[in-house]
Amino acid sequence: MIELIETNAAGIAAEFVAARIRAGSPAMGMVMTLVFIVAEEAASEAMSVARAAAREHPARLLGVVLDSGRGTARVDAEVGIGSGMSGERALIRLSGDVTRHPASVVLPLLLPDSPVVVWWPGKAPDDPASDPLGKLGRRRITDAASVPTAKAKAMLTQGRNYSPGNTDLAWTRITGWRALLAAALDQHPGRVTSASVTAERISPSADLLSAWLADRLRVDVAQHNSDGPGITCVVLSTKQGDVTISRFDGKLATLSSPGAPDRPVALKRRGLDELLSEELRRLDPDDVYAATVQRMVRLNQRPGRSSKSKAPAKSAAGSSKGGG
Repeated sequence: MIELIETNAAGIAAEFVAARIRAGSPAMGMVMTLVFIVAEEAASEAMSVARAAAREHPARLLGVVLDSGRGTARVDAEVGIGSGMSGERALIRLSGDVTRHPASVVLPLLLPDSPVVVWWPGKAPDDPASDPLGKLGRRRITDAASVPTAKAKAMLTQGRNYSPGNTDLAWTRITGWRALLAAALDQHPGRVTSASVTAERISPSADLLSAWLADRLRVDVAQHNSDGPGITCVVLSTKQGDVTISRFDGKLATLSSPGAPDRPVALKRRGLDELLSEELRRLDPDDVYAATVQRMVRLNQRPGRSSKSKAPAKSAAGSSKGGG
């Protein structure tokens, strides 16, 4: 990594070229630009996650740290290439007046004729599509589970301000659950009359999974609390009996269905790099996510909406972060 003090976009771009020449790699084969906006204390971890995701999706990684808006406008950067990833990376620190115009620094550094993805690893703007940096992206990735407080409110805010191209990692966390539930209903195609989702008390992923089931199955979905980690049980009730998927250790689930023996199914909670990598595989708007967040917003607007109840479920220790 080369450190640039009091530089600008042209200086960062020139250092990218110089770094490629030094490495003997004039062409990096990058397919996109990933811009992420992060606080200073989380910058190192976010860059590590982005670099891991870039192993599958070679990209120019541009981390943006917005420091204090006071004082003289200043741009500092750390620039590097290689070191276990195919692509380029820069961690750009903005301070002073330039923090109000971050796009003026980032825009000249975007790869030409290639998609741009914008990711907020922590607190995201209420309306990512209207954010100065968010406007640069074809896809905008937030993570309601990463905010320190009011995770459910953060997810609802993203739902109310949905624009094509938006998504949230709380949605990505339930990919495995959705696939397994769809496969279970393919094997037992009886009509679902009701459903329930049990998860830790504050889980944006559980809220999304409940809204997805309500939207797809057109049934009421009850939500219950457990000790986690993440989502621990989903029950789909049919006239033939309940189809149940339970997972209490965050790794292995059990599928129970009428007239069939219980079956273990791998359903591991994934790391941020795997979640981000999944989202980078698709650059078109996610219509199913759009329908789900719209249903979630409508469900939360119902008068007298009942609160979640505590379900008598097994628990397992582990870090949750509102995950699936």
